[in-house]
Amino acid sequence: MRGLSERTACFTDSVIRRMTRISNQYGAVNLSQGFPDFNPPQAILDRLGKVTNEDVHQYSITWGAQNLREALAEKQSAYMGIEIDPNCEIVVTCGSTEAMMAAMMTVVNPGDQVAIFSPFYENYGADTILSGAVPVYIPLTPPDYHYDPEVLEDAFRKGAKALVLCNPSNPCGKVFTREELEQIAEIVKRYDAYVITDEVYEHIVYHPHRHIYMASLEGMRERTISCSSLSKTYSITGWRLGYTIAPPEITERIKKVHDFLTVGAAAPLQEAVIPGLKFGEDYYQGLLDTYTRKRDLFLKGLDEIGLIHNTPQGAYYVMMDISEFGYEDDLKFCEDLARKVGVGAVPGSSFFREPVNHLIRFHYAKKDETLQAALDRLADIRRKL
Repeated sequence: MRGLSERTACFTDSVIRRMTRISNQYGAVNLSQGFPDFNPPQAILDRLGKVTNEDVHQYSITWGAQNLREALAEKQSAYMGIEIDPNCEIVVTCGSTEAMMAAMMTVVNPGDQVAIFSPFYENYGADTILSGAVPVYIPLTPPDYHYDPEVLEDAFRKGAKALVLCNPSNPCGKVFTREELEQIAEIVKRYDAYVITDEVYEHIVYHPHRHIYMASLEGMRERTISCSSLSKTYSITGWRLGYTIAPPEITERIKKVHDFLTVGAAAPLQEAVIPGLKFGEDYYQGLLDTYTRKRDLFLKGLDEIGLIHNTPQGAYYVMMDISEFGYEDDLKFCEDLARKVGVGAVPGSSFFREPVNHLIRFHYAKKDETLQAALDRLADIRRKL
């Protein structure tokens, strides 16, 4: 038989999702794949119950139900500080995963280069390769995950057409400052390039840090595709509802790509999530208060055990240093951690282009009792590994 696609020959399965399966296999507390073990807001669940008896079980408008796009435009206009047209600047997608893929296929041609900060969420490199483009990685240096502007600009000197910007960052929790974002924007404008953002953690940014939308900066709206999701903000990761926000001429192309990728997101779920988009500021402050408490609980527990970690500025992930345990293979460490200690994590090497094997990623989007159970098991880590 003739060979399969060379483009996808380098792909592995998702290491993040693999670690969930390994966690399940050994009955480990799963702090690997970033989904909550608590319910979405009750108003969303109540609406979900009602829509089952309404006429919303067939295709919605391909690029998103009208009332959902209007609710999204109203909410995001307020937070982003720009006026968003629900009819020609929003596409509702099957999660931010599809939003990123549609954005990438809209912007790049085969052979183009795409700059990606490393560490990075594993889909970004795959999206680039699936689009026929070439990923170019820009290191974010631990422990504060700063970048070298000269290295970033060099990627554009060599022809990068777009930059993928995850802010707040998964996996390291970095929140880019206004000064950093303005610096990035100046480089992107200088080389007439695009920015594809992943802003799914936009409402989980810890004091005193602030989330600045790239599209809100001077001269960047016309060259930014803002991708986000409702998964993390409303604890509905399984609903797979995401969206892109971009200027009309870019959105028109995204609509076409999206149509041929997935046709459309689940119509009943589009209806059910609308109450969440109409929540007031008290909801988002409560969300931040909740995750601030969970971050503090989990990091305090790691400190008491004597485990070295960074302090995330945003999102709900923490990188832990495993150097003391003497493992050369961080994947083997995570497998042993699940099997022998009973806690699931993700090997850091799956996020870094550079040869980094001494970090692992935990997430803390869990009930307090789940986090405490994980910490109780980690207390024995040195005896069991």
